[in-house]
Amino acid sequence: MSQSSDTVLVVDFGAQYAQLIARRVREAHVFSEIVQSSISAEAIAKRNPSAIIFSGGPKSVYEEGAPSIDQGIYDLGIPLLGICYGAQLMARDLGGTVEATGRGEYGRTTIDVQQSARLIEGWPGSSTVWMSHGDSITQAPPGAVAIASTPEAPVAIYADDEHRRYGVQFHPEVAHTERGQDLLVTFLREIAELPPRWTHTSIIESEVAKIQAQIGTEQVLCALSGGVDSAVAAALVHKAVGDQLTCVFVDTGLMRSNEADQVEETFRRQFNIELIHVKAADRFFDALEGVTDPERKRKIIGELFIRIFEEVARDLGAGTKGSGPRFLVQGTLYPDVIESGSGHAANIKSHHNVGGLPEDLDFELCEPLRDLFKDEVRAVGEELGLPESLVWRQPFPGPGLAVRIVGEVTRERAEILRNADFVVVDEIRKAGLYRDLWQSFAVLPAVRTVGVMGDGRTYAYPIVIRAVTSDDAMTADWARLPYDLLETIANRLINEVDGVNRVALDITSKPPGTIEWE
Repeated sequence: MSQSSDTVLVVDFGAQYAQLIARRVREAHVFSEIVQSSISAEAIAKRNPSAIIFSGGPKSVYEEGAPSIDQGIYDLGIPLLGICYGAQLMARDLGGTVEATGRGEYGRTTIDVQQSARLIEGWPGSSTVWMSHGDSITQAPPGAVAIASTPEAPVAIYADDEHRRYGVQFHPEVAHTERGQDLLVTFLREIAELPPRWTHTSIIESEVAKIQAQIGTEQVLCALSGGVDSAVAAALVHKAVGDQLTCVFVDTGLMRSNEADQVEETFRRQFNIELIHVKAADRFFDALEGVTDPERKRKIIGELFIRIFEEVARDLGAGTKGSGPRFLVQGTLYPDVIESGSGHAANIKSHHNVGGLPEDLDFELCEPLRDLFKDEVRAVGEELGLPESLVWRQPFPGPGLAVRIVGEVTRERAEILRNADFVVVDEIRKAGLYRDLWQSFAVLPAVRTVGVMGDGRTYAYPIVIRAVTSDDAMTADWARLPYDLLETIANRLINEVDGVNRVALDITSKPPGTIEWE
């Protein structure tokens, strides 16, 4: 084979942990891409990666319909690391033994190391790992040696140093595994010989070159929402093509408090980027009238956004030889693509800028952040000089408050929720917790509850406080906010926000819930 590229392919066997594995590889400053298990050995050879990682998966290797792999991949001579299902599949394919022992392991487990190998060089005799398996590897494949075990997993790690093939029954990508990242870094550096070249500077250089190659001398629009993702995408494209970029901020009536002012201040005044402010609240509220299904909301909003951008493009092209900008920039992130259904995982919800796009799209999309996670996007934003207040702003859904109103979206409900959301975030900031939380916001279920104020009966809306901690939004835990803070927020919501008479707290993690309610 020719010289390998500095890329790791993560083969996805159906577990959402595949995204976490890819992220951990990038944390080691190595570029990673996720591919489906149906990929052929020929396709991998053409991509010429420096290493391959097989992810975990929900099935047994003996289950009917369980994913398999092109056997020719084992003959490519590329370093291989199998994790959980991936380790079992590789062991079985190469002549080892995988059995349904009836004694699975789930959660924290201690492994005992029997002998050293390059993959775990310097490890102590025992270590805590995170297990999640039913079947067990009971015999390593020929040429490989079992180097660690647990009471229920005779082969917790196997190593074939000669062929650079390794399997681990546990999940090194999760934080609960003590030396998980050390194991991945050793595999990348010592075995695959991958240098740490994937940096924020290299991301910018690479994306600028891609943008310039895609857009050339054409004019381009950027859908600017005021959130982190679209802001970083706009800054990247502006760095690449300068005055060819025009940003469009569509005021849907579903934005956060003072959103438009902040967008104008940052992009028109600070960065001198051409900005068109479209006031379209009436159109969005009219389109959403009577709609309660969250998927319909997202698709309606996504299509209306596109129609407005098309109108702006035609206006910009009026009187010229062309018909206006042909490219549309969006701040689509990798988790957006995954949750919208990508062939790797189930469609959890359609993001308005992915699954919600109309089929008759007049634009060619430019999505410079499509392969990045949120932490990478923030780092790129800082490198590009965006203000800290914008870079570290908590995520806000593209459809805005529409997916935080559970039920029909109306002007009245949007205004109540906007005011309530301001109170929640204001108190979170005052408590010094804003940067500690992934997201903190208010939700308005479109039901009314009975209350008492000033000796009189009220019939108003409840507000639900939602606050979560997370690293990348793929999983999240509900935040344990101090009781006195919750009391302060509740008092302000009821006393200051007209139309609210009850406050509740959402203590659901992801999974089983999603971060947003819709």
